[in-house]
Amino acid sequence: MAIKLKEKEFKLNKITLMDFKVIEMDRVLTNLFARIYHSGAESKLSRGSKDLNTIARFLSQFLEEEESFRGFKEGNHPEIVERWIETHLLDLVNRGKPRQAVAAPRPLHGFTYRFRNAKHCRDYGASAMIYELLVHARNGSGQEALKQLKQYFFKGVDPATGKLAFDRSVDVEAQALLNTLNSEAVKEDVPQKDSRNPHQPVCIGSADLLANDVIRLMRYKEVIPRTVMVDYLKILLAFHLGLYHLRLLKLLPRLIEKKGNEPICETHRCPVKPVGNDPFGDCPHQIGLFLDVQGRPDTWVAELAKRSADTHYRRIPGYIKAAFLARKLDEMGGYLQKTGKPPGGNRKDLSLREVLGLLGKEFNGDRERFFQTRIQNIVEDAAGDDALDPELQAVFDLNLDPMETYIECLSVVRGDYHRKFITNFLDASLLKNRPGALVAQTRARGSARRFVLDTRLLEVLLQLAVLDIRDGKFQTREIRVDDLLEFLRTRYGLHIDRLPAGDGFGEPSIRDRESLRSNKEAFKDKLRDIGFFRDLSDAYITQNVTPRYRIKV
Repeated sequence: MAIKLKEKEFKLNKITLMDFKVIEMDRVLTNLFARIYHSGAESKLSRGSKDLNTIARFLSQFLEEEESFRGFKEGNHPEIVERWIETHLLDLVNRGKPRQAVAAPRPLHGFTYRFRNAKHCRDYGASAMIYELLVHARNGSGQEALKQLKQYFFKGVDPATGKLAFDRSVDVEAQALLNTLNSEAVKEDVPQKDSRNPHQPVCIGSADLLANDVIRLMRYKEVIPRTVMVDYLKILLAFHLGLYHLRLLKLLPRLIEKKGNEPICETHRCPVKPVGNDPFGDCPHQIGLFLDVQGRPDTWVAELAKRSADTHYRRIPGYIKAAFLARKLDEMGGYLQKTGKPPGGNRKDLSLREVLGLLGKEFNGDRERFFQTRIQNIVEDAAGDDALDPELQAVFDLNLDPMETYIECLSVVRGDYHRKFITNFLDASLLKNRPGALVAQTRARGSARRFVLDTRLLEVLLQLAVLDIRDGKFQTREIRVDDLLEFLRTRYGLHIDRLPAGDGFGEPSIRDRESLRSNKEAFKDKLRDIGFFRDLSDAYITQNVTPRYRIKV
């Protein structure tokens, strides 16, 4: 049944800035660079006549810089540089197909966003979400993270003038892009007015954790090659984006139940302390994921990981109802403000807590009148049909109050649509079946998802785990395997040798305990395979995880 656009509106920026579509992290990072450079705003670009949307045009732009690329026009050099550009420097859509086009250069330098092609380089709100998570992190940690990202990725840029300057410390790929950016292709680059949505994240603890992880990763900027650092950062940002929204699936319905009155989620009361040993230990909204490290879908460990993934993905319908309710309450709040009964005083924009506060008893009459009108709109939309849709009629037959009836109707009409998009977004942000994956799914039709720990994600988290603060400075150290497992469990909710309590699991059975032990051994094997694990003997104290890149005070 068709309903009007006004009734379909689902997204509420107070909850998340995501549009819940499939994202590519190269494009997310490219758009994040623009926001970092323009203090959260999108960039408004004015370029010359040359639209760099094909490899050939990028190649010609390179070859025009004869001083920087001497000899590339002679012999077969143009073919060599074309292959180099295609495979190492460009993010392509429809790669290898007739409709192949350039989305943007790979995000090796901050100014690569100036060469992006907007229609192919969409991130559906992901860069805005990451920026707001960072900028709202407490105790200045987010500002510090943004500062370090800007210093690292905008190397070779004069901070006073914004002009590019030669820097020998920039690697060859980034230097090639810098030489291209020195051309006249970009005429103007200014912040786009009113393009930032400065909403505080629903879970401020997640923002703190992301900021602290970015700061930790940036400590390696002098020892990790730039291309490796970019890959690490993409995996880390995708990991946090996915975890944040998995937590949101659990948190938002609970905030609805409490009518927005959850003191522990207030900025100054949130118990998360990312620098400590137990950052989410006191948080009642922590999530737990059980990971299959063995990587074999036919084991009991895999079944446990499937149960864990199923528990989290099954929260999507409940989240959709909660998000619809929050969106419509926000519309109700705007209506009340226009009619002289402002719930937030004279402020135009209500906070999420104030929006959910409209569920209070003092607004019973207002809610009934508002949602009764909305129900009437749905009925009128169906007036052209011979009879009301059977599923909608079943909702009306329940004789719920107007608000519940309206939300149930929206869920019937639009629930499957949003569930599909949210599922695809989670798969993309958790890098399903890709390097750095936290979730996997076999290609068999109807196969179940399961949480996993891909080697590339493990590498990134290990770099963070081996950092220790001494005298206010980070330095690397060896850690025991059990300490690493505790780090993953308490900091991110990733369980390997234990089952997460309350997120789909109860007390472990004998079979569960056997599987947990084998999963831990598989974890050690994976550490050994990637060169992080040193076990000089069977002695527990000599089984340590060693840093790959070392930092000394």
